[in-house]
Amino acid sequence: MSKVKLEYIWLDGSEPTQMMRSKTKIVDSSKITGNPEDLPVWSFDGSSTNQAEGSNSDCLLKPVRMFKDPARRDGYLVMTEVLNPDGTPHETNGRATIDDDDNDFWFGFEQEYCLWDPDHHTPLGFPASGYYPAPQGPYYCSVGTEFAVGREIIERHMDLCIDAGINIEGINAEVMKGQWEYQVFAKGAKEAGDQVWVARFIMERVGEEFGVRINLHPKPVKGDWNGSGMHANFSNSVLRTAGKKEIFEEVCEKFRPEERIQEAIAVYGADNDQRLTGLHETQSIDKFSYGVSDRGASIRIPIAVVENDWKGWLEDRRPASNADPYKVAASIVKTVKS
Repeated sequence: MSKVKLEYIWLDGSEPTQMMRSKTKIVDSSKITGNPEDLPVWSFDGSSTNQAEGSNSDCLLKPVRMFKDPARRDGYLVMTEVLNPDGTPHETNGRATIDDDDNDFWFGFEQEYCLWDPDHHTPLGFPASGYYPAPQGPYYCSVGTEFAVGREIIERHMDLCIDAGINIEGINAEVMKGQWEYQVFAKGAKEAGDQVWVARFIMERVGEEFGVRINLHPKPVKGDWNGSGMHANFSNSVLRTAGKKEIFEEVCEKFRPEERIQEAIAVYGADNDQRLTGLHETQSIDKFSYGVSDRGASIRIPIAVVENDWKGWLEDRRPASNADPYKVAASIVKTVKS
């Protein structure tokens, strides 16, 4: 009987930013039905991932989504939730906090990141540590060796995501040299989080191939350089069929109360205060605003919404590149439903 490789992926208990962990399980091909619920629940040593004490270290891995592994023969990438030994969600399990079982919410995440030279501790394409390339301006959506750095890495990642079944919708070079972005869209908050995390996993594995670190810090280079975000485009049936400016404004106002701002910022990524300064296409972390086509606002109303008779989506520009898409989605769903 033939064998298949299952790469179980989970989120650990690292703080302030969770890391991905993974390990491989070999099973008979007869176990592969296409339904992740039919895959075996597995366990791991939680004391080695900041998720349990050594005296009671077993945590469980519950498969929730599977993708074809495009870089392995007879392989699958299996996104899992971490459970306690009694089967309840572990406290680090952000996916379990999402209240969107009917998949009414759709999300499009814009994942920015920086290709990082591990030897020089600089973005790929930067001169030796302590020096800088020409100021930002020519790098966004650029072409040519002088401006676009690491394209072979980005192309490799894009192809693997497509082969895996990730709904990647585009890529582009970003404002800072060595900085790139890809976009992932999915219907359903949990599905969107699954796809972003597996796309991140594939990106990390591509980085291993090229000897490049994938830097998700929201402000990888201090000074007059753009930070990295993970803009969250979201909609529900109300926004998709609204037909009125007032409905969009009503939804935006739900994000304004101070307690909502604090709840959101708490899960929008570590060190996000270094990015949300009011400069470089951001609003200050302690302020809230929204506006049509305003990339300096907390929430942008796309011009396409206005042109479509006020039907469409909103873009929360506050989430950092290192934020957990599960927790971001959970926060947005909770706020919009309030």
